[in-house]
Amino acid sequence: MTDRELLRHSLAVLAYRGGKSIRSAPPEFAAFDTGGGHTPMVILAHLGDLLVWTLSHAKGEGKWPNHAPTAWDDEAARFFGALAALDAHLASGEPVRAELPRLLQGPIADALTHVGQLMMLRRMSGSPVYGENYLVADIVTGRVGPEQSTPVKPF
Repeated sequence: MTDRELLRHSLAVLAYRGGKSIRSAPPEFAAFDTGGGHTPMVILAHLGDLLVWTLSHAKGEGKWPNHAPTAWDDEAARFFGALAALDAHLASGEPVRAELPRLLQGPIADALTHVGQLMMLRRMSGSPVYGENYLVADIVTGRVGPEQSTPVKPF
């Protein structure tokens, strides 16, 4: 597997786990406030920002988006749209004008951390998402949209 293929698979992991954290969230979840951190809405918007920024780096621009959060469903669509755009660029064979390991260690790893925050906030808000054995999950490179496989071995 090349670095490019591994980065694409990381995006599929992000789509799988990220989708799980936002799918079927109750309407009040977006504004859930623990009294000292960001709300899920702000975190989800930031996930979209990270992915847009990653694509910008891949194209040699390195420009941070100035995006204000809108509505939960819009931010979820933006998250998956940004994943799809980044994956399409990586799949296209177009030049990547950033070091692939740096894209993984920076914005992609950051995005995975924020997905973990959303999972924790789901539990804290009373709408938990249950774990699964991700080692056997059906995660497929290139599958970066909201439609994902059902868990193979949920806990």
